[in-house]
Amino acid sequence: MAGRSFLDTNVLVYTDDADAPAKRDRAVELVGEHRRLRSGVISTQVLQEYFVASTRKLGVDAKLARRKVELFGRLEVVGIGIDDITDAIDLVRLHQVSFWDALIIRAARAAGCTRLYSEDLNPGWRIEGLTVVNPFA
Repeated sequence: MAGRSFLDTNVLVYTDDADAPAKRDRAVELVGEHRRLRSGVISTQVLQEYFVASTRKLGVDAKLARRKVELFGRLEVVGIGIDDITDAIDLVRLHQVSFWDALIIRAARAAGCTRLYSEDLNPGWRIEGLTVVNPFA
């Protein structure tokens, strides 16, 4: 696995999903591998979305979800600033993607990633120098 990779929120959420054991195992493996190789990147947006999705949708205890946010924070974390927001707006206009997906794409590119692991975007899609990979396919 060469290069830096951005992990979308769904990858982190699946690390807690007992109803999808194959996806959970793959997500845990992917996060661990990128942590060991120091090639994994997430953003503050991803951490926020993880906390909300894991506690609301999966019923993860807030104390445990907070601890996992700390653990995921050992990956490289990209902060979101005004330039990222305006660039994401441009991506929405140019590529007709959701604003939240555009913000993920922007953060990944700002961190120099070449791969974006996501279940939400079209696998194989190339955008802004990124290749979208569905790690659960």
